[in-house]
Amino acid sequence: MLRFILIVIILVGYLILSIPLLLIEWIIGKFNTRAKDISSLRIVQAIFRLMIFIAGVKITVIGEENVPADQAVLYIGNHRSYFDILLTYSRCPNLTGFVAKKEMKKAPLLNFWMMYLHCLFLDRENLKEGLKTILKGIEKIKNGISIFIFPEGTRSRGESCLDMLPFHEGSFKLATKTNCPVIPVAMNNTAEIMEAHFPKIRPCHVIIEYGKPIIPSELSKEDVRHIGEYTRNIILDTLRKNESAV
Repeated sequence: MLRFILIVIILVGYLILSIPLLLIEWIIGKFNTRAKDISSLRIVQAIFRLMIFIAGVKITVIGEENVPADQAVLYIGNHRSYFDILLTYSRCPNLTGFVAKKEMKKAPLLNFWMMYLHCLFLDRENLKEGLKTILKGIEKIKNGISIFIFPEGTRSRGESCLDMLPFHEGSFKLATKTNCPVIPVAMNNTAEIMEAHFPKIRPCHVIIEYGKPIIPSELSKEDVRHIGEYTRNIILDTLRKNESAV
């Protein structure tokens, strides 16, 4: 329980104490947008790493060399824990925005940092607004900003990380419309950090494996049509491979 309290204190404390930082970052952005984007990214990554350290999580990372260093990508991951965001975002080498549910846009202070970090807010109930979000994501990728999506749409609450929900095919339009690489991200055992025994946070071992890039234009027409299922199968196979190692 102590770890949970410490992490809440860090998060709330950071959001409050970072109010001057938000202003400084805004001023930097007026003169150099790229500098503001990078500094915002590194600041948030540092806080996430601290929270992961406090949680006592041991991380094994496989295949990180599969992430291209010179272009924007679409990260696709399975989703079992709130810590999935901390674990993956703290490792992003370049500018990356997450696709989050629209309700997050109302979170005080956190919403400003999310906007600074190019996050997108998706209204899953409004098809027209959802399309606008996808179009924004396509534009960001064209501008060199990677996007991270959990295409299950919500956290899977099955007994095992193998119990993934179906992937929403619409999430992959960001890749099929830009031909950017899709990077499958398979995460084993992340629910054991907190969700399996909430509100306690317990030290555990997680495995994050980055799959080889999937280039939409190199797939068959059938695989492109069902690229969500295609990517899901790759992640599922990876989760099975690593399941016994955690």
